Amino acid sequence: QVQLVESGGGSVQAGGSLRLSCSVSGYTGRSMCMGWFRQAPGKEREGVATIYTGTSGTTWHADSVRGRFTISQDNTKNTVYLQMNSLEPEDTAMYYCAATGDLTYNGCAVYRFEARRYRYWGQGTQVTVSS
Repeated sequence: QVQLVESGGGSVQAGGSLRLSCSVSGYTGRSMCMGWFRQAPGKEREGVATIYTGTSGTTWHADSVRGRFTISQDNTKNTVYLQMNSLEPEDTAMYYCAATGDLTYNGCAVYRFEARRYRYWGQGTQVTVSS
């Protein structure tokens, strides 16, 4: 059903910026809970930012990235973005786009950063930040 494809990763120096894109297919025309997650070697997958797509457009950002990262959507292009500014070496990780496929707005708010509640995942895009 839902297919997600990430792009935009790369290598940057500390303080630089990147914009990740997640193209969505197979499950359009309705609001859904979508998030960006990241996982560094030896660490658990953690939520970065989440958006309830559609007219609501409500977003949530993890404390570690608030003020630096911004999740957004372009409904006309069925795409979700993650603008990453002021990147730090600690941001180095594989970044994944994910969608729950079943949560309402309230459910999205509650489980926004819980990876186990997201059913659909992209292949990941690597972000490397050097000091």
